[in-house]
Amino acid sequence: MQHLPALPILIPLFAASIALFFEHRRFGMVPQRIVAWVSIAAMLAVAVVLVASAGSGAVSVYLLGDWPARLGIVLMVDRLSALMLLVGLLLGAACLLHACAGWDRRAPHFHAFFQFQLMGLNGAFLTGDVFNLFVFFEVLLISSYGLMLSGGRGERMRAGLHYVTFNIAASTLFLIALGLLYGLLGSLNMAELSARVAQLPPGDVAMVKAAAGLLFVVFCAKAALLPMYFWLPETYTHAPAAVAGLFAIMTKVGLYAVLRLGTLTFGALGPLDGFAWPALLALGAVTLVLASLGVLAANRLRALAAYLVLGSAATLFVAFSLHTAGTVGAGLYYLVHSSFAGAALFLLADLIRRRRGRASDRKDLVAALPDKTVPGLLFLVAAVSLAGLPPLSGFIGKLLLLEAVPAGPRTAWIWTLVLGTSFLMLVGLARAGTRLFWRVEPWPDAGVDKLEAYTPEKDVAPAPSRPLETAAIVLLLAYGVAMVLAAAPVLDYTRATATQLQSPAHYVEHVRAAAPVLREP
Repeated sequence: MQHLPALPILIPLFAASIALFFEHRRFGMVPQRIVAWVSIAAMLAVAVVLVASAGSGAVSVYLLGDWPARLGIVLMVDRLSALMLLVGLLLGAACLLHACAGWDRRAPHFHAFFQFQLMGLNGAFLTGDVFNLFVFFEVLLISSYGLMLSGGRGERMRAGLHYVTFNIAASTLFLIALGLLYGLLGSLNMAELSARVAQLPPGDVAMVKAAAGLLFVVFCAKAALLPMYFWLPETYTHAPAAVAGLFAIMTKVGLYAVLRLGTLTFGALGPLDGFAWPALLALGAVTLVLASLGVLAANRLRALAAYLVLGSAATLFVAFSLHTAGTVGAGLYYLVHSSFAGAALFLLADLIRRRRGRASDRKDLVAALPDKTVPGLLFLVAAVSLAGLPPLSGFIGKLLLLEAVPAGPRTAWIWTLVLGTSFLMLVGLARAGTRLFWRVEPWPDAGVDKLEAYTPEKDVAPAPSRPLETAAIVLLLAYGVAMVLAAAPVLDYTRATATQLQSPAHYVEHVRAAAPVLREP
């Protein structure tokens, strides 16, 4: 049991290596898929055990190779890391199911890249060291480059190269920030940094704040916060469906890093306590407004889904920046909901794109959608959830967030912001549903000269439906329904997680009890 924290990293590492061995064409896809599913099942089992263990409030510490914390890799499992681990793996299972419908055949090394991506995600959530956070960031990013570019051409290749260039620049900045922090504080272990920042001499405050600011810039770039969000819509729009679905949690990795370091490392009582939250609140609010306008303006369903992911990240920045146990707890519930619902819309957009032939998922082109009953019902559930309407999980998350906003001068404008942007997103989703599912003929007053009406005689034959693709969408939406049916225990867990995050001394105490090499500076 004591080695469980290492298994979510080791399992996909070995699975990726085995998948590479089975890539020879004489084996076919079946062995690779078996390896992938065995890996996912094993990681899910470990994640469930870790969530149950962390639910007691204990913080598990694992020193790889039994090296001292300052020299080796430290893995930490608390409520937050266990929750993020489980969410990522549940999302990964649905995306893998979608890919096994046939897309994995067209992408060289798909299953190896997919397992390495899960390894990077799991490591980023479990590491207790800022440098190893950088290492796992690079693992998941390099894997995402392969998934994004594999088998691609044209627009996907262009968007993928922009994505690679942007993230290389952000990673360089990450390394610079780490060098500054290590030079100033002498450690990159999160628990040790927390103790040292709390006792920081006044003369070093400005430099440490600058280094911390660089770190937050990097994390905000990963989470697509204004003004560093321009890469996300294009990248997610042109990514393959299964990859875009998995990417829905990648913005949450940046948010996780902001929340973890903002509450633990720079949230201890000291000169840096809460220094970044006011700026993140303002930028999150502006990003949320721009994302809602992007939902209205998007002419493709995949672009609309990308702006909804951006909007969910901005909503979480607002929730976390308010920095109370209530808003963080509500934000964590909303984080889980938005990861599943956003991924479901990406997969559904791909299904609609293939069924509409040359019209693709464009809203400005009129085309009949064969067998639209099932896609229409799935879109309805996804739209209700993403717009925050009752009775689904999006409504619960936003309602709890609004209820938890502290009373004061910010209350009115935060309520206005959340409700107003939710209404704009609802309008954007309603327009998309109307044009894709109801509008099969050009309307006389809609500018017919600017629209092209597609008929079965003029269009190419729609792609056949694949049961596994539909099953993956249903599974993701079922996660959201389960969050409603089990709202009480899920909320109890997220609220307990938020309370734990508000007490960084509790985290450091557990780390020091398990790793006595961590001493006062």
